[in-house]
Amino acid sequence: MKHLSLLMLFVASSFSAYTQDKDAILGKWINSTGEAHVMIYKRSDKYFGKIEWIKDQKGTEGTTKTDLKNPDPALRKQPILGMEILKNFVYENGKWTNGTIYDPKSGKTYSCNMSIKDNGNLSMRGYIGISLIGRSEIWKRVK
Repeated sequence: MKHLSLLMLFVASSFSAYTQDKDAILGKWINSTGEAHVMIYKRSDKYFGKIEWIKDQKGTEGTTKTDLKNPDPALRKQPILGMEILKNFVYENGKWTNGTIYDPKSGKTYSCNMSIKDNGNLSMRGYIGISLIGRSEIWKRVK
């Protein structure tokens, strides 16, 4: 009976550690240029992120910055602040994969994978088609 209790304790702690790793990405991150803070959150079993702060919130003539480069003309008046730019990431083998990242500066959406490095920084890889053809960025957690 004692061995069964130890086994159950080990299994429970393994699931606990798994959940912590899975949700380690949650929280606020600053992008590599320092121009935006993105809050990463979980909805069901997927991870998303939205812009919570941008360096220059005002665009031309003091108006709020909007998504001027969006390929959909109906969305070009949407404010960048509050915009969901990370969508549909799933956690697999220590990485958040199969998601997309939207770049409001270009109006383009890229496939994206993310992982947390040993130093706690978030490694982002945006790409079109295959991951070899893309760009990487390092985001840091906002304290």
